[in-house]
Amino acid sequence: MPKKILTVDDSKTVRAIVRKTFKSFDCDILEAGDGVEGLSVAAKTMPDLILLDITMPLMDGVEMLAKLKSSPQLKAIPVLMLTAEGGKENILKIAKMGIRDYIVKPFKEEVLTEKVSRIIELKPSSEGAVKIRSLTDAAAILVVDDKPAIVQQIRNGLKHTPWVIHDFGTQAAALDFLGKSACDLIIISLSLPEESAFTLFRMIRSNPKTKYTPIFGLLVKTDTAPMQHAQTVGFTTLVTKPIDMLELESKVAKAMNLDVSARYFSSEGETLVLHVPESCTPAALTEISTYLKPKLADGVDCGNNHAIIDVRQVKALDMGVIKLLLAAMQTCRDLGVQYVVVGNPQIIAESKGFEETRSWVFLDSMDAAKAKFAAPVGV
Repeated sequence: MPKKILTVDDSKTVRAIVRKTFKSFDCDILEAGDGVEGLSVAAKTMPDLILLDITMPLMDGVEMLAKLKSSPQLKAIPVLMLTAEGGKENILKIAKMGIRDYIVKPFKEEVLTEKVSRIIELKPSSEGAVKIRSLTDAAAILVVDDKPAIVQQIRNGLKHTPWVIHDFGTQAAALDFLGKSACDLIIISLSLPEESAFTLFRMIRSNPKTKYTPIFGLLVKTDTAPMQHAQTVGFTTLVTKPIDMLELESKVAKAMNLDVSARYFSSEGETLVLHVPESCTPAALTEISTYLKPKLADGVDCGNNHAIIDVRQVKALDMGVIKLLLAAMQTCRDLGVQYVVVGNPQIIAESKGFEETRSWVFLDSMDAAKAKFAAPVGV
């Protein structure tokens, strides 16, 4: 459930700043213009946190705080006081009444966010969390590595994507960048000197704005000690050198919750086409399997009554590919979708050597597949 934050302030400007500050977080912002209204709203909604101004008409913050703390129902609600610079001395007295912290106006949004995150857990907006982007959308990736050759390898390997790569060789430079810019994913070399990779990881995780940003650890496969450490502290995943760029791209897409179905599925009129790629890595097979039933079901909803399973790019028929094709065929049958399989001479020949595929019938071109569907039923 969203956290409820009640801001009690007679300044509409301050209340607007609070709304803006927490817009990207999973929070409901409640408002009151004075202490009387604030008590009423607090009693009705039981907020998780109250941001309470000191100087207000009708009932000021000190009086409202006293009433909060005397109420069995409301006394446990944490309070963060807002005060002007000249009112800092009063905070020492107010602190004895039971506030969790205070902040001096005017304040920066990041300071407010940081202080609030110490009291309640701030999560990214649920709307943002469930939004699924596609591979065609831009994203910002931060690479922290002091080896230019590795950074260039990542740049080259991902240059076909719309992702923008920012790279820095030190912890300080990376933190400076994160303080000024938003980032969708971070890759940190675990070989940075003096374990600064893990220090950087902790600092990123302690910042509410980057707390849930995916963080990859980059290391040599034989570096077992940092590998175990990274897994223990909670890196999102690990990428080993030499880097398999296809695997990295798949991991990035998965971590950023990207819809990658366009790699494998296309629609041509009433026909849905499954393109099985040349490189049928375990990651690729898993991705296709994940989308298989939803894409075919969506196709049926959109009037796609036919499916072409295209394996012309596949170099060799192995059990991973066979299981995928069996699942695709069965899904088509379950949904009442007519299907054909298009293969190359190598795959067609290899299919005769497996018991599971011996009876499969292949067409040798996409034109033949389309003509099959265009022909009258029974032809």
